[in-house]
Amino acid sequence: MSNAYDVIIIGSGPGGYIAAIRAAQLGLKTAIVEREHLAGICSNWGCIPTKALLRSAEIYHYAKHPGDYGVKIEGTVTPDLKAIVARSRGIAARMNGGVGFLMKKNKVDVIWGEAKLSKPGEIVVSKTTKAIQQPQAPLPKNTLGEGTYTAKHIIVATGARPRALPGIEPDGKLIWTYFEAMKPEEMPKSLLVMGSGAIGIEFASFYRTLGVEVTVVEVMSQVMPVEDAEISALAKKQFEKQGMKILLEAKVAKVEKGANSVTAHVEKKDGSIEKITADRMISAVGVQANVENIGLEALGVKTDRGFIQIDGYGRTNVAGIYAIGDVAGPPMLAHKAEHEAVICVEKIAGLPNVHPMDKAKIPGCTYCHPQVASVGLTEAKAKAEGRDIRVGRFPFVANGKAIALGEDQGLVKTIFDKKTGELLGAHLVGAEVTELIQGFVVAMNLETTEEELMHTIFPHPTISETLKESVLDAYGRALNA
Repeated sequence: MSNAYDVIIIGSGPGGYIAAIRAAQLGLKTAIVEREHLAGICSNWGCIPTKALLRSAEIYHYAKHPGDYGVKIEGTVTPDLKAIVARSRGIAARMNGGVGFLMKKNKVDVIWGEAKLSKPGEIVVSKTTKAIQQPQAPLPKNTLGEGTYTAKHIIVATGARPRALPGIEPDGKLIWTYFEAMKPEEMPKSLLVMGSGAIGIEFASFYRTLGVEVTVVEVMSQVMPVEDAEISALAKKQFEKQGMKILLEAKVAKVEKGANSVTAHVEKKDGSIEKITADRMISAVGVQANVENIGLEALGVKTDRGFIQIDGYGRTNVAGIYAIGDVAGPPMLAHKAEHEAVICVEKIAGLPNVHPMDKAKIPGCTYCHPQVASVGLTEAKAKAEGRDIRVGRFPFVANGKAIALGEDQGLVKTIFDKKTGELLGAHLVGAEVTELIQGFVVAMNLETTEEELMHTIFPHPTISETLKESVLDAYGRALNA
């Protein structure tokens, strides 16, 4: 088998494996290098298995409150931690195997090992230092290993890993990253979460729903700092109603480890220190790109603040070398990586009319309870840009379907340019808003105006009707509020 390819992708996460499939579809001889597990962090330790955990917590929540729905459950309802974790890991394995099948189906060669750029158009693959997590499905026959491989185009899709703060490094026992939080051997009675981004708040929501005493420490002035302030405030109110303790404008200055607990010294805005002792602590202060030891410096590939610099098509400053996904910078989202992958490969293949990535239209989703989703400008950012805006709001409490579901705590907020009617941003909190947000994403991509949204017929009864009502409200025409 020849070691020469049209395209080689380093990393098989959402960006990497999608790039491989699209390249194969376009007739390019393609290989993908993976050192640990097919499908990357997203399917194995992030996006998918965390949703499995959150689904189990959601079912437990409903089972604990059957009377709210006219149902009686006899006996005690208790979470089975071992079974919850096993279900989540089983789903991760299924996703892992699915990518193995897709590589075989699309005739993509899988190279197991650690890749390093040796020169433009060439990589050297050495034996991996990681324990290879093979997929459930049989590995493709075209599976390769150590050696030198060449390609006209090399795409770096090595992803990212949890960031650690000096002196508060995770140890896997008392201080966890998302790896340990995904598969606890026993349920802690108390938990301190450092950071309230998507990862931190999702785990805070999961553990709190299962009865753990949870404290969240956030250095910024709001939870989920990237979200619209009004949406963030509503979400915080619901979190606290559930019993979660949230400390804003505070930071963990240092930690003291006990035999089976950790004490955090939390420095508040006024300079005072509050000591918080918890069984376990999750460090969720962001991630850092995997740019080390892959040969970037030797080839002169430019990086900025730890990320590979690229243009709108994934091209680096070195011809023939590209980067996509988390390693290429924020937003650190799987769907951004996937779309970036398609753009990059289609540009490589010379397809006409390939549009560069527009980060203003990338949705963000947080799968806590209640869910939070958004796209485009927040109200504050729109004003900071000097936009003359109209803002519409519609609460779930005025939506029949939300009331019927027992999920009437939520809000849809829309932001329009007053002069042009352009939809600048949409921000949602409430049940299933991570599914609803795509309606606004499509609208923004189609450059839809408020008038077109107003004339769109939404099915009744659905929570999606809140989207239209929010648009109507921006123009003083809301019908159900």
